[in-house]
Amino acid sequence: MNHSRKAIIIIGAGIAGTSLAKELMQKSALYTIKAFLDDDPHKIGSKILGIPVIGPVSSAIQNFGKNPQEELIIAIPSADNATIKKFYNMGKAYGFVKIHIIPSIATIIEGEAHAAQLREINPQDILGRKPSPLHITETLSWFENKRILVTGAGGSIGSELCRQLLEAGAERLYLFGHGENSIYTIDRELRELQRGGVGTTTTIVPIIGELRDRAYIHDLIKKLKVNIIFHTAAYKHVPLMEQNPVIAIENNVLGTKNLVDAAIHAGTKRFIFISTDKAVDPICIYGASKLIGEHIVLDANKSQMEPIIVRFGNVLGSRGSIIPLFQRQIQYGGPVTVTHPDATRYFMTIPEACSLVLKTAHTGKPGESYIFDMGYPVRIIELAENVIKFYGYEPYKEIPIEIIGLRPGEKIHESLIAQNEYFEKTEFERISLLKRKYDIIDIENLFKDLGIIFNPESISYRNAHKLYEIIKRYVPTVEEPDYVRNQQ
Repeated sequence: MNHSRKAIIIIGAGIAGTSLAKELMQKSALYTIKAFLDDDPHKIGSKILGIPVIGPVSSAIQNFGKNPQEELIIAIPSADNATIKKFYNMGKAYGFVKIHIIPSIATIIEGEAHAAQLREINPQDILGRKPSPLHITETLSWFENKRILVTGAGGSIGSELCRQLLEAGAERLYLFGHGENSIYTIDRELRELQRGGVGTTTTIVPIIGELRDRAYIHDLIKKLKVNIIFHTAAYKHVPLMEQNPVIAIENNVLGTKNLVDAAIHAGTKRFIFISTDKAVDPICIYGASKLIGEHIVLDANKSQMEPIIVRFGNVLGSRGSIIPLFQRQIQYGGPVTVTHPDATRYFMTIPEACSLVLKTAHTGKPGESYIFDMGYPVRIIELAENVIKFYGYEPYKEIPIEIIGLRPGEKIHESLIAQNEYFEKTEFERISLLKRKYDIIDIENLFKDLGIIFNPESISYRNAHKLYEIIKRYVPTVEEPDYVRNQQ
């Protein structure tokens, strides 16, 4: 055998596994498929594409893993976290160094898997709750042949939306962001997926720009003639925004207003705003900025555009979030840091969140807000323990866990709805309608008040204390940080 050729063992002899094997066999100089592993008694003992199907998986896997050239692929689109974890642990126990999984797109869409979609398994694939099945084939077909702009396309949510919209066959996919490195990365990844057979008819257009530049945004949206905008771009890091409140409002509030106004003037059909549980009775400036963003979008319902808001909690593995931090800390031998022993957060995976966003964008009613079923809140300290175990270490003994205290702007617990909000069920189990018992913020007067902060001729130009005075008139729960108050 060619020693440079990878020997592949595929768990799952269904549509995804066989289509993947077929593509890998076409690259015979790089891969050889040794076996399918499956628990289906009707398949065990047969051959598919000339490859033996052996099982059950728990016993068959013992025959492999000793050769360093052998790699394991989990190709079961319906597998939940527990099943993936079980197969991952089996693979590790029997010596597999590399274990791959068919990622988000193939777990959502019924149909063929592509080798270009493979990636190594990571903690967020096996942590957290069991995702409910998502049937969005009809939804994805709704995006076919549409011109779609994703702001923050290089971020965790934005980039996954782009992957799924590529698979959906959007006519044009505009990747908007102000960070050239992140846009370069997602642009390159999408083009690699296209070379692997995913979304080959879509035209991908990377765009570097600033939401804060009102004239530029109006000119851009007018020229692009997009049908749908997904607005995911925002400054999101809570402690960092507590240190930089003026830019948080400028980017997340003024930038959102610029984009909404531009979309209305350009005749954009549908506008989807991605919000957060931090917008619920917000104490931090980031949360306040996202709550105001929700109200800017709600205010746009007076136009011909169809605005929709989606609100959900944390996503596992997002850039700058807790699991990547834990991973880096484990690589350095610890300690893994947790803010508070009782701290909890709601979590879902990035692919799951984005699939629900697309479903809501397709089926949601204009002018309405929606929240996602996030399951039960997860204790952060338990999440830390599980990530440590994923990497084969024993918490507290081999990798210490250190309690460091809440950072500025953080809460011990987050909620998905405020006291003066409630939700109603929709026809979709995972998506609820968010209803408010209060009037929306007076956006026109808010922006008049903010004029003194962003007018270079004003004595209060970029004055953080004055900014908080204004924001608190509209979002009374927000708390001014001590460092801002002490500067006065």
